[in-house]
Amino acid sequence: MTESKKNGLSYADAGVDIDAGNALVDRIKPAAKRTTRSGVMSGLGGFGALFDLKGAGYQDPILVGATDGVGTKLRIAIDTGEVDGVGIDLVAMCVNDLVCQGAEPLFFLDYFATGKLELDQAARIIEGIAEGCVRSGCALIGGETAEMPGMYPEGDFDLAGFAVGAMERGTELPKDVREGDVLLGLASDGVHSNGYSLVRRVVETSGLDWEADCPWGEGSLGAALLAPTRLYVKSCLSVLKAGHLRALAHITGGGLTENIPRVLPEGLGVEINLNSWSLPGVFQWLASQGGIVERELLKTFNSGIGMVLVVPQDKADASAALLKEQGETVFTIGRVTKTPGVAYSGSLL
Repeated sequence: MTESKKNGLSYADAGVDIDAGNALVDRIKPAAKRTTRSGVMSGLGGFGALFDLKGAGYQDPILVGATDGVGTKLRIAIDTGEVDGVGIDLVAMCVNDLVCQGAEPLFFLDYFATGKLELDQAARIIEGIAEGCVRSGCALIGGETAEMPGMYPEGDFDLAGFAVGAMERGTELPKDVREGDVLLGLASDGVHSNGYSLVRRVVETSGLDWEADCPWGEGSLGAALLAPTRLYVKSCLSVLKAGHLRALAHITGGGLTENIPRVLPEGLGVEINLNSWSLPGVFQWLASQGGIVERELLKTFNSGIGMVLVVPQDKADASAALLKEQGETVFTIGRVTKTPGVAYSGSLL
């Protein structure tokens, strides 16, 4: 009888290292602790995470949930080894959606899955998630790390996130959008987390690799394309709390063309002046290198505008000032009209 048969198989022999999982939890506890906010009742390690809505200051709350991933941007992070920012992306994709409903993000849960747990890689990813939570004012109160041999090629991983927010009853968005309201566009920090299947196709046809010099800026091409999604939560909440906000549209997949109509009442549309902001270099390069026409650019990418606020005309200047105080770059990009759909004037290209 062989020694292995004599001793029997273990979970580690099957490719799952429970000790590594425990070591990861210990390493990320300080990162999770950084995200603690009012309402948090328990830390990592339990079978569930507790949150006290009254402790967070709510009297008659409505809960709002959002879940998302990072898409094929993960492929670039895996191939380059630059994984620190994708956790921020994961949080941003969830909490930027929550705030569009008028909700304050309260807590976040993550799901990280891989074939073999690499402690440093996993810790860097989850520390990025914690950083995203800190920037958006929500708490990382739990999650799942799944080591699944045979499910993922070596070095690969997948991420998903789930966020819960709250608002007082009757304060939900969109609300009272009307003709003449002004559209304020907030600058994006690059491609964010949508359209990366097309991005990767363009890079492939360009003949460049991820280590190549960035054609439109400093550093490598891979690092530039991994710029994390911008978190708009705190700046948008400042306008919401001032009573100036009628609607918010997070510009994700579908671009300006498809996301703005989601917050408009039936019978209304928008006019957008494409000359009101400059197309960032990354999109200029993608359009030029890939032969992407303006219509496709506006329907696939954020094209430099990551969030759109709809505000009353007489509150537009005050709203813009609040947003700038929060560090946003603000453009007045258009207005609400009585013609359904999105009408564009001017040109980005």
